Amino acid sequence: MTTDLDPRPDTMPQRVWDSIQRGSLPPTDDRERMKLVMNNLVLHLHPSKVSKPTLRFTYTWGLGGLALLLIMLLVATGVLLMFAYTPSPDQAYSDMLTLQSEVWYGQLIRNLHHWSGNLLLVVTFLHLLRVFFTGGFRTPREFNWVLGVSLLLIVVAENFTGYLLPWDQLAYWAVTVGSSLLSYVPILGEPLRNFLLGGPEVSGATLTNFYGLHVAILPLTLMGVVSFHIWRVRKDTLTIPHKVDGTLHAPNVKVTTIPHLVSIEFVFALVMTGVILLWSVLVNAPLEGAANPDHSPNPAKAAWYFMGIQELLLHFHPTFGAIVIPALALVVLAIIPYQRFDLAAEGVWFRSQRGRVMAVTAAVAALILTPALVLLDEFWLDLPALLPSLPTILANGWVPLAALLLGLMAFYEIMKKLFRATACETRQSLFVLLVVGFIVLTVIGVFFRGEGMALVWPWEVMG
Repeated sequence: MTTDLDPRPDTMPQRVWDSIQRGSLPPTDDRERMKLVMNNLVLHLHPSKVSKPTLRFTYTWGLGGLALLLIMLLVATGVLLMFAYTPSPDQAYSDMLTLQSEVWYGQLIRNLHHWSGNLLLVVTFLHLLRVFFTGGFRTPREFNWVLGVSLLLIVVAENFTGYLLPWDQLAYWAVTVGSSLLSYVPILGEPLRNFLLGGPEVSGATLTNFYGLHVAILPLTLMGVVSFHIWRVRKDTLTIPHKVDGTLHAPNVKVTTIPHLVSIEFVFALVMTGVILLWSVLVNAPLEGAANPDHSPNPAKAAWYFMGIQELLLHFHPTFGAIVIPALALVVLAIIPYQRFDLAAEGVWFRSQRGRVMAVTAAVAALILTPALVLLDEFWLDLPALLPSLPTILANGWVPLAALLLGLMAFYEIMKKLFRATACETRQSLFVLLVVGFIVLTVIGVFFRGEGMALVWPWEVMG
């Protein structure tokens, strides 16, 4: 029972919950109610009310929330792994073996950490695609799109630095190949690579550097950018899903975040945690033999998320395949929201019905053209031999890049005229072509490259 002198609830569990959620005293006036909202833990991440149409799962697929869930899983499992890991070449690999055989649930925790990290990379990429294909980067959300691109790069860096920590053959040579890409940066490349590795090659100093980056610097950076990203989502407001004809899927009424949105997020988090846990129980994180700098595997491949770039290195001069083309791609990604728009399609998947047809057409074109160009360059086309008078950087760099850019310009004009499309729809089709093309290159690099990076069938790679 409560009194005027002590207006708090008379049950201990309720007092504990109130102290966490909004302070110990209930609101007595409008000002107190405002303080309740401002102090509410959940409402620091969400607005107090959201538009009902935004609750449609098929609009966001829960990708942003899933990314946050994976980050929490990575932090929890990462902290536990730190108790059983020593970042030194003499101890790191044996710690992996100890985790597998002697530490209770050690293998499961490592599996959870490994697969959550890989899934976070995929989810971040898919979240970026979802925002693009629903027009969620338009005014006033341009800068938040740039933050999203930055988050993708940080997640890649987190996965890359963590890749080395098991100190097995797979990790050692994948990092050796991946870090070699920095060597192609003009002037600063080699000093930057030596600084990152702690020397001219992967060594104990590299392991120490990567460990510090992986457990301290990059996580703090990730948390800071994620916090700013979420704050900007609140400030810029959420986009509202629309049908292809521009009408709303449901009346645009406001509903309270608690319980309408939070209940959906809670159930989704439980389901996804169960899925990740089940996968981690059934599939172990890879671990090969101890790292051996004197024995290079054939082929020596980078981590799977760098295989698209490694595949480009086989077809372009290294400076172009490793630096120029990825840099151009990042610049294009950053300036996408600052283009002029000639179609009001915010919240509409793939802009319009015509945009959907164009996206499918572009995806099919990429699925056909990308392997065809790879085969052409692999077996028939040899530009340095055809242009012997030109330096290699021109014959195998500027010339194929110019041909590629001209081909993309031609594709843009053909799609625009063929479908009588707007610039927004045509830019989207070009985006789909490039994204699917890069995914195809990644698949080719992972599954179709065998000894000497020659093209082989996937079962020969696995064998």
